Amino acid sequence: MKRYCLLMLFPLLAHADGIGSQYKAQAEAGNSRAQYYLADTYYSSGDESHAHYWAEKAAANGDVDAIALLAQLTMKTSYPDARKLAEQASLAGSKEGEITLAHTLVNTQSGKTDYPRALSLLENAAQDMDSDSAVDAQMLLGLIYANGGREVAEDDAKATFWFKRSSALSRSGYAEYWAGKMFEQGEKGFITPNKQKALNWYNVSCLEGNDTGCEELDRLGGE
Repeated sequence: MKRYCLLMLFPLLAHADGIGSQYKAQAEAGNSRAQYYLADTYYSSGDESHAHYWAEKAAANGDVDAIALLAQLTMKTSYPDARKLAEQASLAGSKEGEITLAHTLVNTQSGKTDYPRALSLLENAAQDMDSDSAVDAQMLLGLIYANGGREVAEDDAKATFWFKRSSALSRSGYAEYWAGKMFEQGEKGFITPNKQKALNWYNVSCLEGNDTGCEELDRLGGE
């Protein structure tokens, strides 16, 4: 399932009573995959309480992607605990687990960083073009190179390459818009807010035809 992407940091807010209705009957009957899809749908809609409830049920029933989703949810409160859950999901074969693990490996809040391993995990997940996880993996790869740092040199060419691949699988200019939002808001332990980088990636998003990127460019540029 395609979500808001990464580790998803900007869930869409929605309050419709019908959220996940296509999965509820099977989820309530104990189907672990339906429970995961329901949790994932709640997470994408911004309802983390219900997402956590159903992800725990799915994980208890053996769904490894549900463990990865629990890791994403846990990043809100404890990066070290999130890393442990992501490692568990990754070892069990979850691509989403690999991506979430990579995210924790580049954030100092979860402990010692390991960029080489993070890049390896993401490059592996990015090649599985039949999986929606490739979108997230490519986005995070782009962000790592756009950000740079002590362990990875800033490289806009590589960032552009990965963002374009991600957007080609999802929506034109979306990965670049997401990068702009990340650099605008920042992420403690990983991304330092940087208005110029935010403007740059919003601009690229806009040039790629993403209307939201254009709106954000106008808003931030006018501040």
